[in-house]
Amino acid sequence: MDHLIEKTLSSKVLFEGRVIDVYFEEVELPNGQTSTREIVKHPGAVAIIPINSKGELLLVRQFRKPLEKILYEIPAGKLEKGEEPESCAYRELEEETGFKALGLEKIAEFYTSPGFADEKIFIYYTNQLEQGQAELDEDEFLDLVPVSLNEAKDMVKDGRIGDAKTVYAVQYLELLELKKQV
Repeated sequence: MDHLIEKTLSSKVLFEGRVIDVYFEEVELPNGQTSTREIVKHPGAVAIIPINSKGELLLVRQFRKPLEKILYEIPAGKLEKGEEPESCAYRELEEETGFKALGLEKIAEFYTSPGFADEKIFIYYTNQLEQGQAELDEDEFLDLVPVSLNEAKDMVKDGRIGDAKTVYAVQYLELLELKKQV
């Protein structure tokens, strides 16, 4: 597989931000030619599929500026420097929903957009919740919205759920339901 590797010839930071950094890199392609890459560096994130005592999926409704629209998503957040994903998942769930997880099961990790970004997201599941205390960031505004699996599937169809991590969560829950039927 070494014949697929691109060698970095130079790298320049174009932007350093609170959430991302952007690099411009010159690379040598496997065929010896050169090209350039614009790369977004991200510290990684977690997302949680929380199921309440009624069997409902807890979603958060929030405005997403890059899309100029409101989306419904599973709770999620950025990893802080040196933070373990599981610790981050416990923290983000309570901050965004006001519920504490009594246990978490890691179900997946994947790169969100590997063509231009290195962000990896870790997905956790819990159906063991107790009341905690929501504590949103000062620039974070959202509503908590519990939905049934059927409602969530309809929301995927009509576009209210449109981000990959939440579509993944709905599909994961569908698979859990199918396993129960077998």
